Amino acid sequence: MSTKIKDLVKDAVIEASTTFRDDQIQAYQRAIEKEGNDNARWVLELLLENEQIASSNKVPLCDDTGIPHVLVELGINTQFSPDLFNQINDGVALGLKKLPGRPMAVSGNDIERIEQSKGLYNDPGKVIPPSVLVDTMDGDGLKIHVLMLGGGPEIRSHTYRVFHQRDHGNLFKEALTWMRSEIPKLGCTPCIPALGIGRTHYEASTLMLKAMAYGNLNHQSKIEKKITDSLNHTNVGALGLGGSITALGAMVKVGPQRASGVRIVCMRPCCCVEPRKSSIYLSQNALE
Repeated sequence: MSTKIKDLVKDAVIEASTTFRDDQIQAYQRAIEKEGNDNARWVLELLLENEQIASSNKVPLCDDTGIPHVLVELGINTQFSPDLFNQINDGVALGLKKLPGRPMAVSGNDIERIEQSKGLYNDPGKVIPPSVLVDTMDGDGLKIHVLMLGGGPEIRSHTYRVFHQRDHGNLFKEALTWMRSEIPKLGCTPCIPALGIGRTHYEASTLMLKAMAYGNLNHQSKIEKKITDSLNHTNVGALGLGGSITALGAMVKVGPQRASGVRIVCMRPCCCVEPRKSSIYLSQNALE
């Protein structure tokens, strides 16, 4: 089992980094048909062509190959090997080496890493994921979601408390204000904003990751459509060239809430190649 998990995670890192999902390809195709700005439409066509080249040659979609984030979901009665998480980390490292990922890992002690004064590791496999996020799921078996998160969207992300005043409209109005401020600075549009809404900053961030893992541009909620429509009225367009397509869609995950006048919102404006993700499912029989 352990070798199989390692190999599957390695392949997932490569798939997430080199290919668009079907719903993402279809969203680009719809955007190309709708976009009336010739320059912006040309950019959208190039981005789709870039994906076709990356996918066929198994090379990264972007030179910023991203930081790997891993979400694991376990069925309540699922039994698994105690070395599961070591195998996941080994698989991530193997995937980054084979891809190859950009060598971005900073060496040194705490202060040296902050100041970047001791340089970088040459090995892309040193770009280790943060602690694996673990959750439960219905049924049996195991799901592993690999997300590759680039630096540009992280710079433009925002996690903050919002006073909702018992009106969800107030919450999304404020979140849209952040997006309208940050997305024009993103550069790599069209974007896909991902939002998590929870009780704590940690919970909101994890919900944002789940929104990306499970979001589908072919099946948008009313809230997601409203966010997309609002951003597409900003006239930012592809790569900031203007036009009617600034956002391909949105991904929103609302978690449990507490009795309070405050909601914590985590917003990440995924760039034109994101969310880069791949998912694995293994039944209990496959784990044995």
